[in-house]
Amino acid sequence: MKLLDLEPIEVNIFRGVSPDENRQRIFGGQVAGQALVAAARTVDPERHVHSLHAYFLRAGDPKVPVLYEVDRIRDGGSFTTRRVVAIQHGRAIFNMSASFQVPEEGYDHAFPMPEVPPPEELPTMRERFLSAGVDLPDFLDRPRPIDIRHVDWAGPDRTPRPPHQHVWLRADGTLPDDPILHTIVLTYASDMTLLDTATLPHGGSWFDPTMFMASLDHAMWFHRPFRADDWLLYAQDSPNASGGRGLSRGLVFTRDGTLVATVMQEGLIRRARPAG
Repeated sequence: MKLLDLEPIEVNIFRGVSPDENRQRIFGGQVAGQALVAAARTVDPERHVHSLHAYFLRAGDPKVPVLYEVDRIRDGGSFTTRRVVAIQHGRAIFNMSASFQVPEEGYDHAFPMPEVPPPEELPTMRERFLSAGVDLPDFLDRPRPIDIRHVDWAGPDRTPRPPHQHVWLRADGTLPDDPILHTIVLTYASDMTLLDTATLPHGGSWFDPTMFMASLDHAMWFHRPFRADDWLLYAQDSPNASGGRGLSRGLVFTRDGTLVATVMQEGLIRRARPAG
């Protein structure tokens, strides 16, 4: 995951770059993942991130590097707090607050994992497109860092559907054992399908050129250790859409049924205005 290996520029300042892809704006998961890298670089590695709260302020320019400035808000006995601002062209495009905690014992309960087919029984996105005879998007015609297998596949079909979906995902390859790296990879991947869930009742998806979607904010809570290079089930639903915004949430489970993370996101979902 070279994309997540930031360059230190000065104390508390790091620089990240975007992949060489033909995009109009930076993928939100990339900025969130890189910001978490920057925060973690200033924290004792024995303290693990347990939550992050972020806002996407402006569209990122994929043609220039992103500077990440870390503010060391607090170093307490049990918790460490960091604030990260991502800057391009002299303006903030993203900010994040992240909290890290010393591991400790406590009460323990969790929702059970939904019953879904295992990932090995599901085709890749590339295989689904090819079998449906649909033109392959450019981003699927090259190596991808995250392997995604949809359980309930809507594809380019614009038929309204219930506001929930299940996706298996994992990093493509074997990652080092460092726990923060697996958390960062999940942060990156968590933005890939979540907002799509809010468009399903309205016949939309990221395939739909008449629908504009953009992340507004993103929050994650990390409950238990996991590996991002093992299969994770991302169970997503959308409780609400109104005012041009859609709210989506996701629960992330290991394949043995352990709940490891919770995600919430609100984003813009708008019908693009016709030209003329």
